[in-house]
Amino acid sequence: MDRKNSYGEMGLKVEIDPKSGFCYGVIQAIKQAEDYLKENETLRSLGSIVHNKEEVERLESLGMEVIDHNELEILKNSTLLVRAHGEPPSTYKTALDNKIRVIDCTCPVVLNLQRKIKKGYESIKKDGGTLLIFGKKNHAEVNGLLGQIGGNAVVIESSADLNSVDFSKPTTIFSQTTKDVDEYENIIAQIKKLTLEQGGDLEKIKSHRTICHQVSSRHPNLKTFAKKHSVIIFVSGKESSNGKILFDTCKSSNNRSYKIETCKDIDSAWFNKGDTVGVCGATSTPTWQLEEAAQCLERL
Repeated sequence: MDRKNSYGEMGLKVEIDPKSGFCYGVIQAIKQAEDYLKENETLRSLGSIVHNKEEVERLESLGMEVIDHNELEILKNSTLLVRAHGEPPSTYKTALDNKIRVIDCTCPVVLNLQRKIKKGYESIKKDGGTLLIFGKKNHAEVNGLLGQIGGNAVVIESSADLNSVDFSKPTTIFSQTTKDVDEYENIIAQIKKLTLEQGGDLEKIKSHRTICHQVSSRHPNLKTFAKKHSVIIFVSGKESSNGKILFDTCKSSNNRSYKIETCKDIDSAWFNKGDTVGVCGATSTPTWQLEEAAQCLERL
């Protein structure tokens, strides 16, 4: 069915954002999981393969089992999937010690960032400076990055975290791959301001904008998409960090933006007859969920 020309009883015109849905790293991780489960009954994933409850439950029905790091310590002679977020070196050591086969699905963008973090840390350590990571504290990707350098970095989640940093010394900053570009640039501006206030040298600030282009390009796309519709239905898992950021992008462009996890969350009171409705989602939202949401809207 052509979503651009589909109407329900309320006369809603529904369109799915063609650029929403899984990013490359998640697509590859899920494909590898599905391929393995076609030949094997069980596959253990270290943490949820994607921050989307519905998709995780679908994979569990195929035989995937989600475990945590405590369960990994006692796991023996098994197969483990490392998700796109990446892991610290200690995880691979545990797997080797416990004779665990690893299906490594770390996103290539994250792998590249891990290498850059290690190189950046060696350089800033010689200068007696500080390495910063702009990201969400305790996020799987951030934990993996910290593991590359023995935890020797300060995680900056908001501008308030900058107060604990001595900017009179050299500073190197990297970003979690799924962060918002504008937020990152705002943090850099504040770092420069604090550096001047504390008598530091602006030339000794090394900024690495390591945000995934596939993710960052979704912000301008979603702003345009949100503005062209009366109502936006944003589909995302509650635990998705990327989902929260992208939904805020939609909300800033269209106040009639609503975030849902499943069709059950849709409220008919959000709509007026003849509304145009845009359906979009996070990098952790599968296409089938976007389709499902569109079908629910058509039945209103």
